[in-house]
Amino acid sequence: MEIKSVGVIGAGQMGNGIAHVFALAGYDVLLNDISEEALGRSKQMIGQNMDRQVSREKISAEERDAALARISTGSDLAVVGKVDLIIESATENESIKRKIFASLAEHLAPHTLLTSNTSSISITRLAAGTDRPERFMGFHFMNPVPVMQLVELIRGIATDNATYEILAEVVQRLGKSAASSEDYPAFIVNRILVPMINEAVYALYEGVGSVSSIDLSMKLGANHPMGPLELADFIGLDTCLAIMNVLHEGLADTKYRPCPLLVKYVEAGWHGRKTKRGFYDYRGETPVPTR
Repeated sequence: MEIKSVGVIGAGQMGNGIAHVFALAGYDVLLNDISEEALGRSKQMIGQNMDRQVSREKISAEERDAALARISTGSDLAVVGKVDLIIESATENESIKRKIFASLAEHLAPHTLLTSNTSSISITRLAAGTDRPERFMGFHFMNPVPVMQLVELIRGIATDNATYEILAEVVQRLGKSAASSEDYPAFIVNRILVPMINEAVYALYEGVGSVSSIDLSMKLGANHPMGPLELADFIGLDTCLAIMNVLHEGLADTKYRPCPLLVKYVEAGWHGRKTKRGFYDYRGETPVPTR
């Protein structure tokens, strides 16, 4: 089976990045969201990001124009169901994801492959709620999608080899590299990364260091390109908390207990860059630590 058309459900930061790379790789892309406003913002962001690639001579103006022409947007799931490959990229909430797949069920073409861009939720469990668990996989892109080279491929217990091979070929066509992960909570990257972020929040919570000193220490002491608290703001504190909850509940180990301070920030609606406040305040010209 050759993948020619792709549906991306969710026009947030991840969804628009996924649509971006698929369109540049020559796929016809249908970007879907319940919010027309989100779709408008997403199309504008994709255009801006592609303009940046043109200015840096990563792509030509002709490639940009052709890619943008391949992207269409809409809020009707019935239309998305007819594509070859669907990538669900909604918020990191299992009940929302399950509702999306349930709503898609009656509209799916017989050959359509289903995937989720979840960063932590059980693929086997999501697949079991569909009519095609053998053609369902985790297809986890890293953020920002146009820049990051890795895609995690996660098989559910029922995923067949043909589905895996097709998606591995897609990753190759995108110019990215695939890493295979077993279907355990948070997979590979976030199993390692998010507990490190959570530990950095504990260091802040316990007064070991300030926001600035913790981030500076990891950037200069461990050669990380971004400090863990700055990275948490970039990922989204709500997403970090959701992943920690999946790890804590799925593995029943106290070392994965979310830091109470992380919980408080999320309860306050301080989710990081996307809400203009997190461990840094982004409302001014330069980010200012909030602690």
